[in-house]
Amino acid sequence: MEKVILKARMREGLGKSASKHLRKEDRIPGVVYKGGKVGLNLSFDTTDLWHALHTEAGENAIITLSVEGDKKVKKTVILQDIQQDPLNDKFIHVDFHEISLKEKIQVNVPVNVKGEPVGVREEDGVLSQMAWELEVECLPTDIPESIDVKVDELAINDAIHVKDLAAIPGVTFLNDPEDMVVHVVPPQEEEIPEEGEGEELEEGAEPEVIKRGKEEEEESEEEGEEASSEEE
Repeated sequence: MEKVILKARMREGLGKSASKHLRKEDRIPGVVYKGGKVGLNLSFDTTDLWHALHTEAGENAIITLSVEGDKKVKKTVILQDIQQDPLNDKFIHVDFHEISLKEKIQVNVPVNVKGEPVGVREEDGVLSQMAWELEVECLPTDIPESIDVKVDELAINDAIHVKDLAAIPGVTFLNDPEDMVVHVVPPQEEEIPEEGEGEELEEGAEPEVIKRGKEEEEESEEEGEEASSEEE
């Protein structure tokens, strides 16, 4: 796994105002948690942070934080949460979780579908991916970059479940073994309208409901005329 080192500075000022000031200086406020509690309040250079989170390991990169100060502090962390501006995707705040390389952790790993099913190539089926990531438990150094799923041999109605995945040394899948990962579904047939359905009305013909309404209206007018002549 690629070794990622990220420089950080201790953050003295806290709160929205201090965080806003940091972002103006092109630095991102962040927190390192340990055991569910706040360990360190730090700030990171925006460019350095971007590069640290965009390695081949993705969000599961094991990062060594090098904290500047009177005494350099080093922490081994993994990304816990990242907040970004929905309008421009700029970083707003980052949370890391301190880990031990000797203790297992639980993380989500992306699913990477490889190949093209025979059911798609030859039977016009459609490959439906049901799971885009899976939860695993392993040592930080054993986290796979992705879970590769080979689908070349899948025919129509074939599926791959969690229990069918190839074992990865040191990695335990935490999802339900019966959860479906991928599925090849039959092609959707176009519905052919029944005979007569959707045909246009002959010229001059009126819909039955309207015609019935007119007949009732005419009967009503006739009754009214009869009643009027009797009164006279």
